[in-house]
Order: sequence, then C-alpha cells, then structure tokens
Amino acid sequence: MDKRARRVRNEDINPCIEESDASQKCLDAYNYDKSMCSAYFQRYKNCRKYWHTIMVQRRRDGVRPDMPTAEERLEILAAIGGKPY
Repeated sequence: MDKRARRVRNEDINPCIEESDASQKCLDAYNYDKSMCSAYFQRYKNCRKYWHTIMVQRRRDGVRPDMPTAEERLEILAAIGGKPY
C-alpha cells in the first residue's frame, strides 16, 4: 500500500473511514449509480464537515494533534450521545 493509501486508512488521521466504506459499498452494490447512494454521500460529507470543525477549533486553541485520535473521538462521540451526522 502506498503512503497516501495508508494515510486514508489510518483511523487516527481519517475519522470518516466507516462512512467512506459505506459509500463505496453502496456504489459497488448499485453498479456505480450515484443517484442511489446520495444518502451515504451526504453522511460522509457531514462527517468530514463535523470533524473539520473540531480540527479547526483545536488548532485555534493550540491543542496538538489537530485531529483528535481515534480514542479521543470515541470519547467525544460518547459525551454527545452518538454521531451528530
């Protein structure tokens, strides 16, 4: 696996792996008919937007790393009662 592919699959870097995989499975299931998978795409976009907002806020606050680790994200989601997207 090349360096970029490893980054995309790293749970500490990419918080939306689950949503990305669901989108890809939908595309595979519906023979790449994008109109059938719009809900999956929207969920992925919402996930990216949510975690991007968190990352920007942490950067402003001087918290390192900018993106929370996988464990920190689980704690954040548990504190708010599940995924907000």
